[in-house]
Amino acid sequence: MTPFVVDASVAIKWVVNEAGTDKALALRRNSRLMAPELMLAECANILWKKVRRSELSALEGRFAAMLIESTGIEFVEMRSLITEAAELAFALDHPAYDCMYLALARQEECQFVTADERLVRKLRQTTATDLRNIAILLDDCV
Repeated sequence: MTPFVVDASVAIKWVVNEAGTDKALALRRNSRLMAPELMLAECANILWKKVRRSELSALEGRFAAMLIESTGIEFVEMRSLITEAAELAFALDHPAYDCMYLALARQEECQFVTADERLVRKLRQTTATDLRNIAILLDDCV
């Protein structure tokens, strides 16, 4: 199985039916997936927002959170990524949260799959050639 790092923008699609859900599920079925533990907090925050906007009930949000925990994704402790993530954040002038995923993809020598078009666009324009193709959009990977 091909390894990929995924972020919350992909993982949330496994438990909430929205644009890209089919592609996210196909990726999960056919790949070895990893993420920093941070992804759990980011998914919980997305679910909170969906409950707050009445897109999900609190019970649905809770169930979705439980499903995220049981997806079989390999979670990596953030401590091993923090220094490189900070360096990437400084170099890219981009939030360190997203750079945790980039640091893991570099560490594991694999690609990072996201639904974040802005981040992928930014990476494609960077002068750091090793980062230009490290991230791919969910729409382009399945």
